[in-house]
Amino acid sequence: MRRLLLNCAVIAPKTFWAVWLVASPFRFKSRAFMLCTPSLQGDTVCNGTHSKKLLLSDPEAFDAKFGELVTELTDRNLQDPGLAYALNRLREILIYNVPGGKKNRGLSVIGSLRELLPPSQLTQDTLQQALMVGWCIEMLQAFFLMADDIMDASVTRRGQPCWYKRDGIGLDAINDSFLVESSIYRLLRKQCRDQPYYVHLLELFNETTFQTELGQALDLMTAPPDQIDLNRFTMERYKTIVKYKTAFYSFYLPVASAMYMAGINSDEEHNNAKHILLEMGEFFQIQDDFLDCYGDPAVTGKIGTDIQDNKCSWLVVKALEVMTPEQKSVLEACYGRKDESSVAKVKELYNALQMPTLYHTYEEESYQRLQKLIAQHAQSLPHSVFLNFAKKIYKRNK
Repeated sequence: MRRLLLNCAVIAPKTFWAVWLVASPFRFKSRAFMLCTPSLQGDTVCNGTHSKKLLLSDPEAFDAKFGELVTELTDRNLQDPGLAYALNRLREILIYNVPGGKKNRGLSVIGSLRELLPPSQLTQDTLQQALMVGWCIEMLQAFFLMADDIMDASVTRRGQPCWYKRDGIGLDAINDSFLVESSIYRLLRKQCRDQPYYVHLLELFNETTFQTELGQALDLMTAPPDQIDLNRFTMERYKTIVKYKTAFYSFYLPVASAMYMAGINSDEEHNNAKHILLEMGEFFQIQDDFLDCYGDPAVTGKIGTDIQDNKCSWLVVKALEVMTPEQKSVLEACYGRKDESSVAKVKELYNALQMPTLYHTYEEESYQRLQKLIAQHAQSLPHSVFLNFAKKIYKRNK
């Protein structure tokens, strides 16, 4: 089924997204959203009919929007027919790499905007802009992951082979990731250029990209391949990596985008939101580290490699805080090794140190801490903006 839909997507993206929306097993409870598109005859078509208007949930409307954006990026306003082959490649890159995740980041834009603006200001144009900005965040995520998979020599991503692992791709995936990043700014320019928040979004996306790349650099320098130095793995270093590599783009960026779209521009309000969202991002990354080791690949969609990759993970940092000198010797001998025996010994050590219990204790403490931060810093912002985000990640298993 997946192969059939992918083939349809490459050949006929508009048809593909209509088929995917009907065939998708995922249904979400959310506020209704009107979706109408022009027909070939020039009249209004809503979900393939001429007289009925379909009310879609936000997630369904979000999925439907993606096909339109792919067309915008690859089919419209082409000036040079010689680029057709390259643009077909871009279509394939986008369809394979962008929409396969949970989409929490992208959906948080429209979800946050609904909490920040009264219904009277939530016009169809405003909602469509929010869907587009949400997909820009998903594209940024895809750009990071495509490059990260190459650097980490990962095998799978979101239940399928990493893009660079596909036949005929290889290191061409580096340039492919650049195409995805550039697509973000093409969409923002085409669809937001006349909006008062356009410059705010440009600056926000640029700054967030820089912050994330700094975090990635620090992560790579802390744990270079074949250079095992556990003394580098401190909780202070770990939290800095997490803050810059994950928290800014995964949590602050979606909410800050919605705030700018709602006309909330003050540094004070954004700093208040940042206090909460960066803590949430740390919580999220620690969950990711735990799932890398203890999650089910059939559920998470990827095979964890943090131990083999010598990653500065929460598990190894926390283990170093509580282990004996003898246990540290075992860790030093096995961590960052590729062979299955070494990986198994590290996991045995984690189990002996009761890392799952320590993690679940942290999870509860962190959630309570988030509640306090929301009460303290969200005095003039709707608490629901942050609580809705927290509910999506609390006790997740993928």
